[in-house]
Amino acid sequence: MKAILTDIEGTTSSIAFVAEVLFPYARARLADYVAAHPAETAPILAEVAAMEPGDPVATLTRWIDEDRKATPLKALQGMIWADGYAAGAFTGHVYADAVAGLRRWHAAGVKLYVFSSGSVAAQTLLFGHSDAGDLTALFSGYFDTTTGPKREAASYAMIAAAIGVEASAVLFLSDTPEEVAAARAAGMDALLIDRAGGGGGDIASFDEVSAVRSPLPSPAKAGAQ
Repeated sequence: MKAILTDIEGTTSSIAFVAEVLFPYARARLADYVAAHPAETAPILAEVAAMEPGDPVATLTRWIDEDRKATPLKALQGMIWADGYAAGAFTGHVYADAVAGLRRWHAAGVKLYVFSSGSVAAQTLLFGHSDAGDLTALFSGYFDTTTGPKREAASYAMIAAAIGVEASAVLFLSDTPEEVAAARAAGMDALLIDRAGGGGGDIASFDEVSAVRSPLPSPAKAGAQ
């Protein structure tokens, strides 16, 4: 493997952190943030109104409750979360095995990328203010839904093209079966992570990746090439 592409929620980070910390924080402050930042939020509100007529703030609030993967919502949430991280209201949760795995692969020369429904800004905030410190130096790039839906193979093909690596040389990690299937359909290798350990996935933690898929060729194989 020349590159590893990872999801965030349920993969590198706890679903509970997103659902119980980030989402409520943004929901409680959404209306006030929009009122206090009219110039910055006007394009987002216009995009929301174009997608669904009505009060855009009310629409955005409902989308949070519905966990909608809408790009304008993710952009606004990222802006609100930036204030929260800066104020020290919370730090980004990243599993210890994910931190160790990311550091291990980066040290081995594997390029690391993120593909999440959260905006690129939100992704860099989470990893930049993580429980383990600033992890952004480990990553070579970030992708969000502006690239395309996470459950469509075309999105993964676009990512492979963008990073300049053959899809077959990319390993994708996710907790969502439909995303894993889409990545495989695009030609990527992919592993389903089941952090509950219920046996429904290929792996239960990043510690198992080296045993299932080796990111780099072994010395013997490398020497034979």
